[in-house]
Amino acid sequence: MADETIPPYPNLSVAELSYRLLASSLAHLHHTSQVALLDAIKADEMGPYYRSLYETPSITINPLASPRLPQSPRLMRAQLEAGPLGRRDETLQAELDDKNTKELAKLEERIEEAEKTEGESEIAEAWRAKAMYLTRIGEKEKAIEAQKTALEKNAGVGSRIDIALSLVRIGFFFALPDLIKEYLTKAEEFIQKGGDWDRRNRLKVYKAYHLLSIRSFAPASPLLIDSLPTFTATELLPLADFISLTLICSTLVSSRPELQKVLKSPEVQGTLSEIPEPVGVLASSLCESQYDKFFRSLARVAEEEFRTSRLLNVHRRWFVRELRVKAYAQLLESYKSLTLESLARAFGVSEEWIDEELVHFISSGRLNCVVDRVNGVIETNRPSTKSARYEAVIKQGDVLLNSIQRLSKVLY
Repeated sequence: MADETIPPYPNLSVAELSYRLLASSLAHLHHTSQVALLDAIKADEMGPYYRSLYETPSITINPLASPRLPQSPRLMRAQLEAGPLGRRDETLQAELDDKNTKELAKLEERIEEAEKTEGESEIAEAWRAKAMYLTRIGEKEKAIEAQKTALEKNAGVGSRIDIALSLVRIGFFFALPDLIKEYLTKAEEFIQKGGDWDRRNRLKVYKAYHLLSIRSFAPASPLLIDSLPTFTATELLPLADFISLTLICSTLVSSRPELQKVLKSPEVQGTLSEIPEPVGVLASSLCESQYDKFFRSLARVAEEEFRTSRLLNVHRRWFVRELRVKAYAQLLESYKSLTLESLARAFGVSEEWIDEELVHFISSGRLNCVVDRVNGVIETNRPSTKSARYEAVIKQGDVLLNSIQRLSKVLY
């Protein structure tokens, strides 16, 4: 049903907090992350996950692009001995295990009762309840197995879509790329058989999240923008985080008019006060050609948003580089020539720095311009659109002639 609430399990913020605790560069966040992680573990009775923090010698980072954070043997030993939450609280572990055992016994009893006296729909719901509890407490293997069993026993298309998306969330949580791809595909197949508008929109967000994880920002951007007016996938990420991701992706991928439309949309305007300030400034300053402000906000986004994000950290340097190229190209396309001094002043950097930066991007074919160091001038060298069209016509003509020749041989 469109208004059905999807339980936010597994809680992806738990995986995010674990990542922050094990990233030495985020030491300033360790205390608050430690407190928040322990609270989340207690709230969701995550006995198996709490135990795994002391048994797994490495922590998953990006679900697909960078599945493991390299660690020294010394750090791995330290984690095994103490874990990201400090030394394991055996009393807490026993309490969580006791709650898990009692709840799972009730769920098993409910399944047995349904199988003996009730119909298929009741049996299916009993299995879904068990699968969701195992997912909630972070029992990876058993949760996946139970979700697959629930999928087999549920005949309704809507329920099957929800279970497939639950398996995708498990994949994001535990960094299981094959599971993510398999059940995104299955969810798409179920949607084609009759999914409602709400589940179609949810699937767009899941697909965009997956695309961001593998650095496919271009196809992710339209999915995020399309989901802006109808976002309901709060089981995957909060609304403010979704808006922030949409702005980050759109700033890189969208044209200036498209980015302005995104910025002016009521969904973005209504949440600007809730998203990180540098994210909004990054998008608006690029639209308004305030390049010195843009550079400062880009540095903040890279450090405050990308470095602290399990999903985005692996893309940090790439993102900064690509946005710098976009900003340079946007400014240079308005001029036939420009002095190094004025360009450096526009971006708030030194002439030496901007000179070295431009040479790097020009030599790699990213910018169509040349630098005259003697006169301190940058001359744009835009490729001729007329020449490009002419070459395209010639190529298409060759293909057509070859096709006609092959056809004539067949006919005559």
